[in-house]
Amino acid sequence: MNDYRPPWPDGMKKTKQRLCVYSVLENAPYPLSAMDIFRQIDGSDSSLWLSTVYRILELFVNEGLAIKTTVTGSNTALYELNRSTHRHYAVCLNCRKVIEMINCPMEKFVPKLSDDEFHVLGHKVEMYGYCRDCEKKLSKDR
Repeated sequence: MNDYRPPWPDGMKKTKQRLCVYSVLENAPYPLSAMDIFRQIDGSDSSLWLSTVYRILELFVNEGLAIKTTVTGSNTALYELNRSTHRHYAVCLNCRKVIEMINCPMEKFVPKLSDDEFHVLGHKVEMYGYCRDCEKKLSKDR
């Protein structure tokens, strides 16, 4: 995992709640939902409402500290720390586990667009299938 951490934006206060959310994102090996983040913080000495986690995450996205994405077929937004690199994931259709891809399948891809006035700035790639555990369970059921 990339060790880069985005700088804290000038003018944004470092509240206890924001630092808790930031810490969870910083240590997460894959994108997390607001509920996942809330569960990791809940029980610590910080009193934090789920609605506050959502507001903090949206602030982080607006300030460039975090990246928000959604996986196709899910209404749940996932968040990760903006490490100034992009990552792609494979998603298990059964348990919804998110697995990071080691490489970018679009790295050398040059899109042919009908509109030559369009400049591509980014892309999103998702792979779907079954994780090892779910594949074993499903093959036993067949």
